[in-house]
Amino acid sequence: MKIGERLLKHLNKKYEPSRMIAFRFGRYDVATKTDEAGNPVLLFIGKADDRGIIKGDQFTRRLLKDASGAIVKDHWDYKGKV
Repeated sequence: MKIGERLLKHLNKKYEPSRMIAFRFGRYDVATKTDEAGNPVLLFIGKADDRGIIKGDQFTRRLLKDASGAIVKDHWDYKGKV
């Protein structure tokens, strides 16, 4: 599974730092964990059960920053099924 442009646009926003954010995106349930700067770095996408646990795919974000804190590289790695 690939992350589409519409979902990437949603994931490039800043959120509350160090939190798990859950939302609905189309027909999928999405949960994302943010880092201390509020950037989503862990993504679960699929179908949530009654306890809120998502069965689907997992992605991790690789952010590479320079000395001043500007983002040099930004990509999502597919980590498999969860």
